[in-house]
Amino acid sequence: MVAFDHSTPFMLLARIHVKEGRVDEYLELARVTDAAVQASEPGMLHHTFDQDPDDPMAFVWSEVYANDAAFAAHVSNPPVQEYLQKHAELGDGFSVEVYGTVGDECKALMESFGLPLKIFKTMLGYSRV
Repeated sequence: MVAFDHSTPFMLLARIHVKEGRVDEYLELARVTDAAVQASEPGMLHHTFDQDPDDPMAFVWSEVYANDAAFAAHVSNPPVQEYLQKHAELGDGFSVEVYGTVGDECKALMESFGLPLKIFKTMLGYSRV
């Protein structure tokens, strides 16, 4: 059995709600951020921005990180920092769910953003990269 910890992959879902009349602007911000992440973050194994089928102003970032270090690199990436700052202007909701085990330092980093956060710790399973 694999011991899930700071060195194993995990999934993060960030649920976003965009302010009325700001969707096009937000989509461009998401496009620019996604391209920057793809070009600069080898530890980001999966990165998509999907629209909620029931709410045209609700979106979900689906992200799979190689490990805790990949998450730390992601949130310190300047385009991601710019995205998070602009979200305050363009969005009116943001919550995060993590599926997988992260170490104490990564958890503290996640909590430091002050966003609603729920972490689902892995009880069993496996990862293939």
